[in-house]
Amino acid sequence: MDLNLQFPAGWEQAKEIKYKQGFTQPAPRDFVGYGPLTAPESVALYNFTLQHNFSLVIAYHTQGRVIYYEYQDYTPSNSKEIANTFAKVSGYTVEETPYNSSFAGYKDWFILYYGRPGFTIEVGLGNNPLPISQFAGIYRENLGILVLGMLQS
Repeated sequence: MDLNLQFPAGWEQAKEIKYKQGFTQPAPRDFVGYGPLTAPESVALYNFTLQHNFSLVIAYHTQGRVIYYEYQDYTPSNSKEIANTFAKVSGYTVEETPYNSSFAGYKDWFILYYGRPGFTIEVGLGNNPLPISQFAGIYRENLGILVLGMLQS
């Protein structure tokens, strides 16, 4: 099950998109599950988030060196500015979330539920799983994002 397709933010739309793409049963990626918040790992992250008062969240993924900052047409205040700052310190680009990837994600749910900034940061390039040889570069590129993210209030 794809743990980032488990959140109650357009889960039905994600299911429709992924089923049309042929992801209709358990698989290493792109299977949405049988309902939102059915995977224990996603439930744990959901509950952890509800127990804290985060100013923003950052969801890390691999593929593309890009930063996504909105959910559908909704962009919480300062989101784009924060994303642009993250881009400056990382060298990543800021892009709108592609439609087929814009449902049921953790950052999508956070933005929808809290109305606060949420980001998906896509790191690295190549085929998944990315080689460990990319780790040091990814870490260097993202250290500024992590520090700036912690300083947001």
